[in-house]
Amino acid sequence: MVFNEEFFKRKSELGGSIEVVCGSMFSGKTEELIRRLNRARIARLKVEIFSHKADTRYLENALVSHNENSIPSTPVENASSILLLASDVHVVGIDEAQFFDAELPDVCNILANKGVRVIVAGLDMDFKGQPFGPMPAIMAMAESVTKLQAVCVWCGNPAMYSFRLVPDESKILLGEKESYEPRCRICYNIPQPV
Repeated sequence: MVFNEEFFKRKSELGGSIEVVCGSMFSGKTEELIRRLNRARIARLKVEIFSHKADTRYLENALVSHNENSIPSTPVENASSILLLASDVHVVGIDEAQFFDAELPDVCNILANKGVRVIVAGLDMDFKGQPFGPMPAIMAMAESVTKLQAVCVWCGNPAMYSFRLVPDESKILLGEKESYEPRCRICYNIPQPV
């Protein structure tokens, strides 16, 4: 069977979808996003990838996982920029979705309604264990949600919390292993020495 532009036009007329990959820090969210986007590229689909401009931990124009796998991406400041840049595509990937503004769920819906497969990755909870940014709304409207777990550094059980190691109460604090560690529910709630 030969796949041509007519096939992709018809496919987009049938509708797109929203997929969410979420979990704590160090659970493999970006790794899974990169895997799904690479598979879409293998299928010869046109893919656009976006990350939030605030995430300056790695390369400016690439998503980079903790395992150092990477894929080119476009940093944007707000969700509406994605609509402007994601024209004539089959798949849109969005990393670190928790950093985006409240318009991101609408942007995902608009794209999916145009026939685009939207794959969103991000933290579902902040360091206080509370729902983070636009993620809950996107998860509620998604066709599929994959919740990944890290490994608790204290006991080895599945970890769903991002425990902040530094005394900073700001909602957003970019960091890696020097600032956060994955913990299970029990180890997350153990009182910390002062």
